[in-house]
Amino acid sequence: MSSSPRFDRGHTDDLMAFLMASPSPYHAVATAAERLEKAGFRQVEETAAWDGTSGGKYVLRGGAIVAWYVPEGAAAHTPYRIVGAHTDSPNLRVKPLPDTGAYGWRQVAVEIYGGTLLNTWLDRDLGLAGRISLRDGTHRLVNIDRPLLRVPQLAVHLDRSANPDGLKLDRQKHMQPIWGLGDVEEGDLIRFVAEEAGVDAADVTGWDLMPHPVEPPAYLGRDRELLAGPRMDNLLSVHAATAALAAVAGQPDSELPYIPVMAAFDHEENGSQSDTGADGPLLGTVLERSVFARGGTYEDRARAFAGTVCLSSDTGHAIHPNYAERHDPTHHPVVNGGPILKVNVNMRYATDGSGRAVFAAACRKADVPWQTFVSNNSMPCGTTIGPITAARHGIQTVDIGVAILSMHSARELCGADDPYLLANAVAAFLMG
Repeated sequence: MSSSPRFDRGHTDDLMAFLMASPSPYHAVATAAERLEKAGFRQVEETAAWDGTSGGKYVLRGGAIVAWYVPEGAAAHTPYRIVGAHTDSPNLRVKPLPDTGAYGWRQVAVEIYGGTLLNTWLDRDLGLAGRISLRDGTHRLVNIDRPLLRVPQLAVHLDRSANPDGLKLDRQKHMQPIWGLGDVEEGDLIRFVAEEAGVDAADVTGWDLMPHPVEPPAYLGRDRELLAGPRMDNLLSVHAATAALAAVAGQPDSELPYIPVMAAFDHEENGSQSDTGADGPLLGTVLERSVFARGGTYEDRARAFAGTVCLSSDTGHAIHPNYAERHDPTHHPVVNGGPILKVNVNMRYATDGSGRAVFAAACRKADVPWQTFVSNNSMPCGTTIGPITAARHGIQTVDIGVAILSMHSARELCGADDPYLLANAVAAFLMG
C-alpha cells in the first residue's frame, strides 16, 4: 500500500491547528470568529439594532457563536440552511474555591463536566484555559498551554485489584489534580492565573477555567491514516462548519438559494439547557431578527422556518475492533468511510427518511461517500443537539457526524480523511 494520503491533508492539518488554538469553548468561538472575519464576516452585537444589509455576520455569546451569510437580494422569507455543532467537551472544571491540598501537595479543586472517561485524565500533563471575568464587566481569555497540572494515578502496588477487577475512581476523591508543593493558600491559583493573563488579581471577580491536555494532535498509523487529538467531540464539526461557511460565502450570491448558517452551541455535554446551549433561544432569536431586519413579518418568519433544514453535526461511534458486540450487527461505520448519518427511531437523533434524502443529495453533490450509524438495540443510544433544535424551532433536522473511537476520552481517534469529507458534504448542503 502506498504511504501517500488519499486526500490533500491541508484541511486536517488546519483542524489540528484549530484544536490547539481552542482549549476551551471560549477559545473555540474566538478562533472561529477570527477565521470568519478573514472571510469578510463582521460581528454584530445583540444589544444593537440590526440592519438588513447583505453579507456575512456573526454573534458571539460566551462559548457559542451563530454566523450567517445573507446573499444580495435575499427575500425576507428566504429559508435557512443551518449546520449545528457544539463547542464543549467532557472535561474537568475549576471550582469556585479552587485552592485545596493535603500532606504537602497543593491541588486544584475541580468538578467533573459531562460524561468524561475519567481514567483518560490520569497521569497526563495538563494546562489550564478558559476565561476570567473582570470588575469592569469584561472578560479575558486565558490559555496556560504548558504542563501545569496532573491527576496522579495510584501505584499498582497500592491497588493490586486495578488490573484484574478494573480501575474504580471516585469523582470527588480521586480526580483533584496537583500543581505544586507547599501549604494551601487561599486565592493562590487565581493570583497565578491573573498574572499569566496580565491583569491585577484584585480585578478578577469570576472565572470559567478548565484543565486541558497539552499534548498536540498527531497523525497515527503506518500510513498516517488516523488522527489522534483532544476535543474532536465536537470541535471537529465546529471546524468543518466554519470552513464550509467561509467557503460558501465566497461563492457568487446568485448561486445561494438559501441563507447559510453556522450555529455552534455550548453545554451540549450536560443537556444544552443554558443561554448558550441549543435548548436556549439563541438560534431562534438570531434567525428571527435576521428576518425582521430585512423588513420581514411574522408570516415571513414562519415561511422561512418552514423551508429551513439543519444538519446537526456531532461525532458518532466507529465500530470498535475489540468490542464489536457492542455495535449493531448490520451497521458498521468505519473511519475514513465518509460522514455518518445518525438514526434512532425513538428520536434520540432527529433523522427521518426525508432528512436522509437531503443528506444523501448533499454527499452526492460533493462526491463524498457516507455511512449510516444505528445503535445496538441492547445499548442505550446517546443524543445531541439535533432533536432539541427540531423540537424547539420546528425546523427539519438531520443528525450526522464523523465516526471516531475513544469518544469522551481526553484524547480521541478519527480517520485523517473524514474531517475533509465532512467539510465538503457540509459545504454542498449549505449551497443547496
